[in-house]
Amino acid sequence: MITAAQMRAARALLGIDQRQLAELSGVSLPTIQRMEASEGTVRGVVDTLTKVIQALDTAGIELIGENAPSNGRGRGVRLRHAL
Repeated sequence: MITAAQMRAARALLGIDQRQLAELSGVSLPTIQRMEASEGTVRGVVDTLTKVIQALDTAGIELIGENAPSNGRGRGVRLRHAL
């Protein structure tokens, strides 16, 4: 669904900190911190994940899944291959 690295990269592209993402998504700051500290795919309550993803989408972030094409235009970041 979304990885911790994607969350951090999305925040960096938007120029916002964890507190601002928490406010945009209606999720608590400690929850955002736990999500970003996780390894790989973020696990959690589906409603919470949906709120964060929706907030990022509304802010203009396109999350791109593994091996999925990008539907959008503009600047972005994509990891070419896993390290």
